[in-house]
Amino acid sequence: MVRLDGVRKSFGGRRVLDGVSFEVPRGRAFCLLGRSGSGKSVTLRHIVGLVQPDEGEVQVAGRDVTRLSRRQLAEVRRGIGFLFQGGALFDSLSVGENVAFPLRRHTRLSGAEIRARAERGLEEVGLAREYDKMPAALSGGMRKRVALARAMALDPAVLLVDEPSAGLDPVTSEEIDRLLLERKERAGVTLVVVTHNIPSARLLGDELAVLHEGRIVARGTAAELSQSDHELVRAFMQSGTGG
Repeated sequence: MVRLDGVRKSFGGRRVLDGVSFEVPRGRAFCLLGRSGSGKSVTLRHIVGLVQPDEGEVQVAGRDVTRLSRRQLAEVRRGIGFLFQGGALFDSLSVGENVAFPLRRHTRLSGAEIRARAERGLEEVGLAREYDKMPAALSGGMRKRVALARAMALDPAVLLVDEPSAGLDPVTSEEIDRLLLERKERAGVTLVVVTHNIPSARLLGDELAVLHEGRIVARGTAAELSQSDHELVRAFMQSGTGG
């Protein structure tokens, strides 16, 4: 469903990605680990077409997003949900209208149908009663759940997740992980998750990879990476958060 082949990217003369390659089968979860500044979030932005590689290919559902027209890229993006690290909710819109936003922008559903789907999305993340509240009135974990409902509003085949546990306590972090796992198992969503949180990666990831200095230095299951000979990989897998 998602495939990167030899992706290289530099900013201001600094090489951020140096030949990154991996593929994620449909309905599987791929967790990308690495120290801050290692290029993990930049990798996600390549997948959704927000950043173009200097070299290499980026494919989603068999289409190379680096070679698409603006209209074609928009079509591909409708099949991709993006859960941003901070949630990125619109502060001027209610919780329900945040979830409804992609439906209003990308569908021709009636207002009543959009409201019903937004309400259903909030119910699925345990926030059925919060439709008319403003984001400022919610806790960090609740805002992250609203952001997840919005990311899933168009029933995407691929969900990109940037640091799902950032700023959350361990209990709330596990709740978010369980919601993500449910989407994968129930709806067959393909997950690409950037995280520092090793317990989260162990729970979610069918395959894990460690990105270091722009290169993937190890790939495998959580059990395989725990036995790695690479010092950084072993340190990550033995830590509580991965740095």
